[in-house]
Amino acid sequence: MRPHHVAIAAVLLGNFLPSAALTQARPALTADDYARAERALGPTVGRLVSGIPGRPIWLPDGRATYRVSTPTGGGQFVIVDPRRGTRAAAFDHARLAEAVSAALGQRVTGDSLPFSSFDLLPDGQLIFESGKRWRCDLTNYRCTAAESTRRAPPPNSILSPDSTRAVFIRNNNLWMTELTSGAETALTTDGIEDFGYGTNNAGWVNSDEPVVTWSPDSRKIATFQHDGRGVSRMYLVRTGVGAPELQAWRYPLPGDSVIFRIQRVVIDVAGPTPQLVRLQMPPDAHRSMVSDHVACGGGICDLLWYPDGSGVAFVSSSRDHKHAWVRVADARTGAVRTLLEEQAKTQVGEVGVAQNWRVLPGSNELIWWSERDGWIHLYLYDLTTGRLKNRITSSDGNVESIGYVDERARAIYFSGEGMERGRDPYYRFLYRVRFDGRGQTLLTPEDADHQVAMAPDGASFIDSYSTPVTPPATVLRDRNGRVVIPLERADISRLVAAGWHPPTQITVKARDGTTDLYGLMFTPSRLDSTAKYPLVDYIYPMPSGSVGPRSFVPARGDHQALAELGFVVVAIDGMGTRGGRSKTFRDAAYGKMEENTLPDQVAAIKQLAARYPWIDGERVGIWGHSGGGFATAAAMFNYPDVFRVGISESGNHDNRNYEDDWGERYQGLLVRNGESDNYAADANQMHAANLRGKLLLAHGGMDDNVPPYNTYLVVDALVKANKDFDLLILPNARHGYGRDGLYMMRRRWDYFVRNLLGAEPPREYEIGKKNAAAP
Repeated sequence: MRPHHVAIAAVLLGNFLPSAALTQARPALTADDYARAERALGPTVGRLVSGIPGRPIWLPDGRATYRVSTPTGGGQFVIVDPRRGTRAAAFDHARLAEAVSAALGQRVTGDSLPFSSFDLLPDGQLIFESGKRWRCDLTNYRCTAAESTRRAPPPNSILSPDSTRAVFIRNNNLWMTELTSGAETALTTDGIEDFGYGTNNAGWVNSDEPVVTWSPDSRKIATFQHDGRGVSRMYLVRTGVGAPELQAWRYPLPGDSVIFRIQRVVIDVAGPTPQLVRLQMPPDAHRSMVSDHVACGGGICDLLWYPDGSGVAFVSSSRDHKHAWVRVADARTGAVRTLLEEQAKTQVGEVGVAQNWRVLPGSNELIWWSERDGWIHLYLYDLTTGRLKNRITSSDGNVESIGYVDERARAIYFSGEGMERGRDPYYRFLYRVRFDGRGQTLLTPEDADHQVAMAPDGASFIDSYSTPVTPPATVLRDRNGRVVIPLERADISRLVAAGWHPPTQITVKARDGTTDLYGLMFTPSRLDSTAKYPLVDYIYPMPSGSVGPRSFVPARGDHQALAELGFVVVAIDGMGTRGGRSKTFRDAAYGKMEENTLPDQVAAIKQLAARYPWIDGERVGIWGHSGGGFATAAAMFNYPDVFRVGISESGNHDNRNYEDDWGERYQGLLVRNGESDNYAADANQMHAANLRGKLLLAHGGMDDNVPPYNTYLVVDALVKANKDFDLLILPNARHGYGRDGLYMMRRRWDYFVRNLLGAEPPREYEIGKKNAAAP
């Protein structure tokens, strides 16, 4: 074929190397510098911490078990008996390892047993899964293949509570398999393409698993017929040799005349023939109070079964999230009644909030949550009439989650945030309060973030508490919060000996000069207080914020690693994010998504530069992924005097090009005004001509969450404005980049080192391959 001259219409990543003279004039970082930084990443530092327990599992006999990490990098299983107040090894790990090795024909050790959970039978038999079911006699430590009376659940299925049945999707219909006999039954037959049962598709995320919620007695299923007919499609093309592979699926956008709808149904599977009951109500919008999907944790969001399976309570949310209706349906007839309605000028609920409500048919009551007074609190309602009986919780701060409801004592155990004055409002504490609102009592007094696992009978709980800079201590407490027995205390001595440098907890004022903001600051472990360090602001805006959990984590992404290269890195939760903050705080950016907490970031950076003389407030960079990519580009365009270097990864730069539920929840319904609309001013490409600093845009070419066309809009605007910028497309990467993630991390380090630090990075350093073992 003839050669063609091709005009490149975008500036690709891969800047020309500076001249030899300029190269010699610039300092250079070495591969050893990068290797030292790499030693601050999670895969290295995580191995240096022991004594951290996994999530406890409560056994039918009232005891609890968990796996605690050991110095070898493995873990051992512990049994806690609340009645006796004891902690002991679950079994002889060395003897069981020998027995398992003999049974499996492969060498295992006591710290690397091939299972993460197990069943303990009353006769001293331990059952675990590893390829198949195995039975180990803990009296003589012999393991044999267990004779299984049930088959493994089919792929992408949802198991019943009694583990005897599983539901899956086949050809747009729901099917059920009996795990004892293997018999399959069609639960529905009229499902068709784009109008199937239990379909798990929110546009930005989809799965082959059905969205169903089993009744507690395993006799009924609550689900829906998912109506995607007429909904917009999204398209991606995979890169490879030969004809391109097109991926197409339903993906609604803000302002679309048609979005996903769900027609709610209940299916009774107890008899020989399944009985489908349609709820007597119009279809609901594909919306939830607590998610931008209708699937939550293997079930349907905002839905609770009555304990006896006779009814189901659920929440219907309006498309714009300004209204929510609590409803109850008769599982036999499909009759629906509305108990109460919540309204808000912004949104009812929030993405990521726990489902803080319970139905109590025994006392004919409903425990409901609401933000009507500006905080998340609990209220008690009559389950028949929907009449408010009384408010349950009070004071500033939010109910984070309900841990246990003691119906006999009429008491609720809940995790709260922001209720303790003078303490970090993001720390979680456990409280108890009576149904009538009296006697609210703090049960976990330590000034730390408490992760609690309540016993099924509410008589005790395991409490693991820590802060971002102090490792966890784990104790068993009784229902009154009294420590029964210490269980674990994490050991970070090897981590400290290896040079681990903890972050600094910081507090600054928000844009208003009054509101406190909280964050973490990461500094070089060999900080020279006479030097000046450029600052990098890691950002994620609404709703979750930049900092992440307030519990102990030895490495938070690559923040400390980047600091070791010669930067100060900060993560600050600005106004518009959640946690133990008021609704006014969380709604600060409603209808103006372009803010992205940036006024608060700018205010914080100025305060930190004034507070710490070794921070160079003139050399400021910013980076973020997804919503943080959106915020980063907005920072570079709207605050060019503050941010000199930015790395924007996979940003939803124009929310008219992102899934409908996100924009319509935080920006409101799209309202057109001639050729413009109320989303246009928030789109990054509208401000791209303001770019003055160094900007790297990155995106996965197969991103089915935030499609890459979001970044292409910004690229097109930058080209039209004749702006220099850098672009990196990872051709077959999804939203999180997968195997390309470490490559992206290295390019991020290089970009900040070259353009903000003013040094040359080592050429093509490969993270994960070099020897980054701790000294």
